[in-house]
Amino acid sequence: MSTNESVSLADRSSVFHSWSAQGSLAPMALSGGSGSTVWDFDGNDYLDFSSQLVNVNIGHQHPKVVAAIQEQAALLTTVAPAHANETRARAAELILERAPGAFEKVFFTNGGADANENAIRMARQVTGRDKVISHYRSYHGNTGAAIVATGDWRRMPNEYARAHVHAFGPYLYRSEFWAETPEQECERALQHLERVIQSEGPETVAALLLETIPGTAGVLVPPPGYLRGVRALADRFGIVFILDEVMAGFGRTGEWLALDAFGVVPDLITFAKGVNSGYVPVGGVIISSPIAHYFDDRVFPGGLTYSGHPLAAASVVATLTVMNDEGIVENAKTVGAEVLGPGLAELAQRRDVIGDVRGTGVFWAVELVSDRATRVPVDSATMVKVKNELLQRGLLPFISENRIHVVPPAIVTRSEAARGLAIIDEALATLF
Repeated sequence: MSTNESVSLADRSSVFHSWSAQGSLAPMALSGGSGSTVWDFDGNDYLDFSSQLVNVNIGHQHPKVVAAIQEQAALLTTVAPAHANETRARAAELILERAPGAFEKVFFTNGGADANENAIRMARQVTGRDKVISHYRSYHGNTGAAIVATGDWRRMPNEYARAHVHAFGPYLYRSEFWAETPEQECERALQHLERVIQSEGPETVAALLLETIPGTAGVLVPPPGYLRGVRALADRFGIVFILDEVMAGFGRTGEWLALDAFGVVPDLITFAKGVNSGYVPVGGVIISSPIAHYFDDRVFPGGLTYSGHPLAAASVVATLTVMNDEGIVENAKTVGAEVLGPGLAELAQRRDVIGDVRGTGVFWAVELVSDRATRVPVDSATMVKVKNELLQRGLLPFISENRIHVVPPAIVTRSEAARGLAIIDEALATLF
């Protein structure tokens, strides 16, 4: 019989893990899951407040999505992208129904990184320019251009792609612009971005690539007007505006797409994760009409063997249908507004270690500091203790730097959300 120890040993003996020093790994073994709960081989249950990598929006093992994958496997397991496929077409139709009206086609990829990769390629083809401007506080994936568009430390050992430039985005709690209000942060961040564009030469800039709400960087909800201001800059300088909705899209923020809350329409939208909760690897680019028609008489120089893979497409169709039928996006919005948001705000009032709380829907970050006045982050050793305390109490967390990301599945119930917050409270009370 398998145990946590035997599975973890087998895994670390033969599997090379991402973003890790291999010799010190102790991977947590999971054997199953249902809804918002996962369990290990030794019989321990955990409330999944990580949604794994913030992707299991529909929850674990939704029976209708599993059945759709099984049915497609019995019909046609794979097909070359050059062939027409009914399931792929239906997946694209459902995705386009959730996009703004100016969008016409979907290019399918294997995940979010190559979605951003191909969006960059489209922008460069359409504009005839090279440079891509993105934020320092960002993550766009681990392929050639996507990792260099990324702003955090993971970019630094991988800077092989050309013509990438970074700017600071809005982050009022740790403002780069000496701002004291959201309005100041918005105005000054936009002025900074404009100066970067001008300094690089607008005629050299192909794309502005931004996460609608930066996720791994800290759930940095942009202030009102910022994304509309970026849209205006893109229009003024003839730049393609790409919004990365890989983590924020398809229910995570309590909207079908995070951009729906900001009154902004980009030129390209990248997606993955929540579109099928990661049941089968899939991602893609939602393409506006002008860019789609640019390639009517021009060859698009890109493609993937598994673009629109039938099993992935079937999981997309089932996921988006179930999310609509079961009101899952609305649930995320309600739980965020009525349980997670107020609960985290109340927790911050009582726990001095919490410096900032921000988020929307089922997409929140709790920033821990050693001193509220100076806002000095707690150190990594402290965060290890926080993670262990949460696990011991039956909560599977998403920890990044000095933050607890509160990111349960979009199906999380009010009682599960409240239980998760109570566990976080208990863990912080124990340590601080």
